[in-house]
Amino acid sequence: MARPRSAGVLFFRATTPLQVLLVLPGGPFWRGKDQGAWQIPKGGLDEGEDAETAARREVAEELGVTLAAPLRPLGSLRQSGGKLVEAFACAQEVDADAIRSNEFEMEWPPRSGRVQRFPEVARARWFGIDEAAPAMLASQRPLLDRLRALVAVD
Repeated sequence: MARPRSAGVLFFRATTPLQVLLVLPGGPFWRGKDQGAWQIPKGGLDEGEDAETAARREVAEELGVTLAAPLRPLGSLRQSGGKLVEAFACAQEVDADAIRSNEFEMEWPPRSGRVQRFPEVARARWFGIDEAAPAMLASQRPLLDRLRALVAVD
């Protein structure tokens, strides 16, 4: 059975220091979590969908943002749960306080028979790149070094 695949975008601002936009997932499993929980907006690829198309769709769904700037490949990484994430960098301003996330439904509390709705993204926030590392999911932290290398070439 193939491992799940997803695609996402690491937004950045070429300021000093470099800044990145990370999101905190919504839903009860992430409630109350902070350090080590922030990540790039991302989601699964639909059947036959390429990674860039999926990344653009996920940004629209999770942030309510249309990508205006080009996407630059950051490569892929495997998260601790086994999911393969194809990541892209994008130099675009996003108002973190104005995001509009889609929602998902799940039974909560477990085995209660009650279905509740939760936002896929609870919050978004700009971080200085050094402050982003401890806040971010450990398995996605290599994206920060890849972004540094990409921006240094510009």
